[in-house]
Amino acid sequence: MTSSLEQSLQGEPVAAIATPVGVGALAIVRMTGDGVLGIADRVFKKARSAEGSLADSSGYTAHFGRLCDGERMVDEVIVLVFRSPDSFTTEDMVEITCHGGPEVTKQVLKLLLDNGCRMAEPGEFTRRAFLNGRIDLLQAEAIGEMIHARSESAYRTAVNQMKGGLSEKLGMLREQLLHSCALLELELDFSEEDVEFQSRDELTEQLERLQEEVGSLVESYQHGRLLSEGVATAIVGKPNAGKSTLLNTLLEEERAIVSHMPGTTRDYIEECFVHDKTMFRLTDTAGLRQAEEEIEHEGIRRSYEKIAEADLIIYLMDIGASDYEEETEAINELREKHPGIQLLVIANKIDTAEDSIRRAEVVGEKTGCKVLGISALKEEGLEALKAEMNTMVEGLDKLHDASVLVTSMRHYEALRNAADALQNARELVDAQAETELIAFELRSALDYVGEITGKVVNEEVLNVIFGQFCIGK
Repeated sequence: MTSSLEQSLQGEPVAAIATPVGVGALAIVRMTGDGVLGIADRVFKKARSAEGSLADSSGYTAHFGRLCDGERMVDEVIVLVFRSPDSFTTEDMVEITCHGGPEVTKQVLKLLLDNGCRMAEPGEFTRRAFLNGRIDLLQAEAIGEMIHARSESAYRTAVNQMKGGLSEKLGMLREQLLHSCALLELELDFSEEDVEFQSRDELTEQLERLQEEVGSLVESYQHGRLLSEGVATAIVGKPNAGKSTLLNTLLEEERAIVSHMPGTTRDYIEECFVHDKTMFRLTDTAGLRQAEEEIEHEGIRRSYEKIAEADLIIYLMDIGASDYEEETEAINELREKHPGIQLLVIANKIDTAEDSIRRAEVVGEKTGCKVLGISALKEEGLEALKAEMNTMVEGLDKLHDASVLVTSMRHYEALRNAADALQNARELVDAQAETELIAFELRSALDYVGEITGKVVNEEVLNVIFGQFCIGK
């Protein structure tokens, strides 16, 4: 962490609106930094019965009065005072609760900017909390994930991460790596005396334990990603199978255009759907067929890309008009090309064919897949479909309360790099390589773990992380 980076952000008073822009009963405008209590005193007039300035008040106190620009009243407000170091940023902070509405909050913010504050950058409050040591980088990211969580599972995962379970785990890993690095550095200092401060057998055992712990975290990413981002679910099938109707029915809104004309969906449509705590990222794809024009061809190409990226494929077919051989071939082809992806076959439009149950059984026999019958238009069989979707990803249920779970691609890549460095170190030990080479790999692993929590800081990485936050956070 560079001193120039700290100096560029800490101290200077900043202000921002902390609540969404729009009409509401109340809104919050907040300030942090040196002198914010003095700024508040210049624009805030307490109710007549109250005495004393905000600068003299204790932390965690609320004050009722008016914000004024000279003699002009801006709004009646409640001012909350937080004293350093017992605040979110560890600096002096002031939060002003005013009446909601775009113009009210705009006027309150303008008043603070006119009296000495600078407009906060995206995520600057959380960034200061990190730079001042109140939270680590991983916990800062968890705050952003909690704000943007769209399912209970994603929310609980973010809360657990913010509580510090993963941070504690990574801290223990760093301590073990630091211990081994220190012993190897001592060996280098006494290289002329040929002293071994840690036997290579002990070092091998240590590396095995570290590899196991890091490997466990790397493997947890698959589950963590599904909980935080949702289960990528591609709805595929021939044109006019009812894919768009199914999407609209599951979302309970008219999101996709529905038409009897084949090829209506030219590009994929992606929306989120939550069922029983699990979020599914549904993608309505273009109908799979031989394209008749360039635009449709591009839509089908993108459909195949989404299929390859999916965690779950829902293959939908019109059971009343299906060519068994053609549908069977398409389903089996999907199974062969994507063996690691869960595949659920749905016989749609069961209300249009008297022998729909038997037809579905035939498809199941020919493909070896379980086939569910539904009517997306009449909303028949949808509860069974939702239950089956959850069953196919039921392993997630066991992870809802997990405290140590990797959910970020950034964390995953850093851990993968750390795992590679540990493997390199172990191979060097087995080959009885020079101590300096082993130490280099262990230091690399230490740096990769440190990147996750912010012990090793890259300003560009910080800008990317905090740039995704809203201004007032």
